[in-house]
Amino acid sequence: MASMNEVAKRAGVSIATVSRVLNNSESVNEETRMKILKAIKELKYQPSRVAKRLRSKSGAGNLLGVLIPDIQNPFYVDVLRGIEDVAYQNNYVIIMCNFSQDEKKEAMYLEILESEAIDGLIAAPAHEEDQRVKKIVRNGLPVVCVDRGLKGMDVDVVWVNNQESAYQAVSFMIEKGYKRIAHIGGLPTIPSSRLRLEGYRNAMQDHGLDLDENLIIQGDSSYASGMQVTEKLLSMTNPPDALFTGNNLITLGALEVINGRKLQIPKDIAVLGFDDMNWSNALNPPLTAVRQPAYEIGKRAGELLIQRIKDPKRPCIQMTLNSELKIRHSC
Repeated sequence: MASMNEVAKRAGVSIATVSRVLNNSESVNEETRMKILKAIKELKYQPSRVAKRLRSKSGAGNLLGVLIPDIQNPFYVDVLRGIEDVAYQNNYVIIMCNFSQDEKKEAMYLEILESEAIDGLIAAPAHEEDQRVKKIVRNGLPVVCVDRGLKGMDVDVVWVNNQESAYQAVSFMIEKGYKRIAHIGGLPTIPSSRLRLEGYRNAMQDHGLDLDENLIIQGDSSYASGMQVTEKLLSMTNPPDALFTGNNLITLGALEVINGRKLQIPKDIAVLGFDDMNWSNALNPPLTAVRQPAYEIGKRAGELLIQRIKDPKRPCIQMTLNSELKIRHSC
């Protein structure tokens, strides 16, 4: 059976344009419409019956778009669960798009989501200057941001206090006696990465410790960067005695390198991760980590979006949820 992508290729247009024709949008010119209809006929394409049923409703289609940067990150999996539970309880269906921190993919998915006439969008923007998401907000579509906000935009946001949470975590490490604490950060374009770095810097300075810039390395928030940066740090002449990792994928990459070198945690090097994981207690030793209430973030974002759909003129809310330092045995 032919796919929408094959129809788009045959007609020489984008998937979003095919979707607009299927939605009977007037924004497609007649020549392009005829090309698409011809491709549909030649390929014997049959649109999804579920999608047709959803689109056939008058007014709202009960469709919510969800845009996340990394489905491999367990944090976003839990955020999605929260969103989905609220959506289901309110008779909404979600369309989830994972853009892998790739702005070209993000642009494509946003175009498709708009063409599907979604009723609202929950997004973790690529960065705080994300012009595509800003444009959607300006165009009046209900939008709620999670984990990351949009600079200069009045928009609903649900997140934790990243700077304060990082400050508390690093202060705990210092109080445990660690002095050469390295920070492996995420992408510097992501607001949460920058705020966690600021929390780290402030804690070191407030406790009278020298900031060694060689111990601060920002990667791309991935498992692979966690491995690469940890390898670099542990190969230093004077390596760190502790690692503060910027997210759970970075933490897992760091742990693989530490275990590969047969180092003992926390005897040889301590580890404290930002983001807790369901299996943290199963690690050896169990991981000390900053727990973000990811499911609750998703749930609150879903509730705010549905409120925004029902009442577009209500004041915007920046909802900051509490994180929790889960003290175990890695630090």
